[in-house]
Amino acid sequence: MRLFVALDMDAGVLERLADFQKKLRRQTALSGREVKWVRPEQMHLTLKFLGPVDDDDVTRVCTMVQETANRYDAFELTCRGVGVFGRPARVVWAAAEGGHTLKTLQRELDDRFTQAGWAAENRAFTAHLTLCRVKSAAAGRVLAEAIEAYEQEEFGSTWVDSLVVYESRLSAAGPEYHVVSRSQMR
Repeated sequence: MRLFVALDMDAGVLERLADFQKKLRRQTALSGREVKWVRPEQMHLTLKFLGPVDDDDVTRVCTMVQETANRYDAFELTCRGVGVFGRPARVVWAAAEGGHTLKTLQRELDDRFTQAGWAAENRAFTAHLTLCRVKSAAAGRVLAEAIEAYEQEEFGSTWVDSLVVYESRLSAAGPEYHVVSRSQMR
């Protein structure tokens, strides 16, 4: 199984992100050959990507996530602003802000899984929800320019009260995410 640990967003935030995607699509008129838009129901904030996990280790992963969740109080996560990864843009994302709690939670998960034998993150954590993946340099430039006016766009807040272990199944239609476990926070 390909696994990752994530936070879910509430329906109101996802609806506003979907509306924003529609606005960008209309504004840029980019085709599906140039941009792959993430379906709103699949948007999440990844805290730790584990990659392939042996079936024998799935229970251990879920236990480690539950133990971590037990150490944290629920908190508010705000989605505000947009940005890109890459020059030209290869990914367009909405920013997520969860203060010290989010940073500490992500760091603890990365440390725990690294100590347990999974690869450490090799880049700084940027809390985000992916809006689209860009397939061409020209489309990346168009999108990077289009989002400049939305750097402080408000998408709303979510009350985070659980950590989710997802399985990512790859298919020709794109990834499908399935909940493996959900661990409640304090």
